[in-house]
Amino acid sequence: MNTQAHKNRIEVQDVSKVFRVKTKGTDVALSHLAHFFQDSKKKSYIRVLNNISFTVAPGEILGIIGKNGSGKSTLLQIMADVYSPNSGSIVRNGEVFYLTSMGIGIIEKLSMKDNIFLVGAIMGMSQKKIKDIYNQIVDFSELGDFVDMKVCHFSKGMIGRLGFSISVFCLQNRMTEILLLDEVFGSGADFEFEKKAIKKMEELIQGGATVVMVSHSLPTIEKYCDRVIWLDKGNIKAIGAAQDVISKYVA
Repeated sequence: MNTQAHKNRIEVQDVSKVFRVKTKGTDVALSHLAHFFQDSKKKSYIRVLNNISFTVAPGEILGIIGKNGSGKSTLLQIMADVYSPNSGSIVRNGEVFYLTSMGIGIIEKLSMKDNIFLVGAIMGMSQKKIKDIYNQIVDFSELGDFVDMKVCHFSKGMIGRLGFSISVFCLQNRMTEILLLDEVFGSGADFEFEKKAIKKMEELIQGGATVVMVSHSLPTIEKYCDRVIWLDKGNIKAIGAAQDVISKYVA
């Protein structure tokens, strides 16, 4: 096998995922997402993904769309090894990084400055490298007046700015091979920052990594993705060229 040809490739093979849930007080909407079943001990479960299979080629940008509760984020988290599948397997040929809209690892009891160094370390950056990009992170976030303030005093929009700024600059400096993006377009900040954030994400997505992205923004999916998967109640409803699948989804 030519390992170089398979570098930055990810394969999802017959993946299924089931969660145990409490039936009492469960959100009514869950009943519309997947079927429930009972085992011999009368425990309740919900099947979120059902025998999902696909391959993401090196350098490909794959989009995943579907209604709330269709299994999009769960699938991405399984690909990132956050969850293990109940059956099936994931083959990852390259370093994988999973990014959500709020970034990762922010501790509200710490200051903004401390969080930059903490999250940077979580993302595999050395202290020296974090120092090198520290000013870029602060300047981009536009939160320079608050670097010594505890994040617990930040608004949701400020936390979104901080999480996005740390994550995107660290990722740019790590040269990640496989990037999993879960609703990262939209940091919860104001419109002007959103425009700047989208432009920065464009640079990251188009930097040559293999990308799998979940988004409710169909224009974003159509603009960046080579192929799209439409998930519906844990099943692949359609997979193919972005424009074709989106046309079916909105029909």
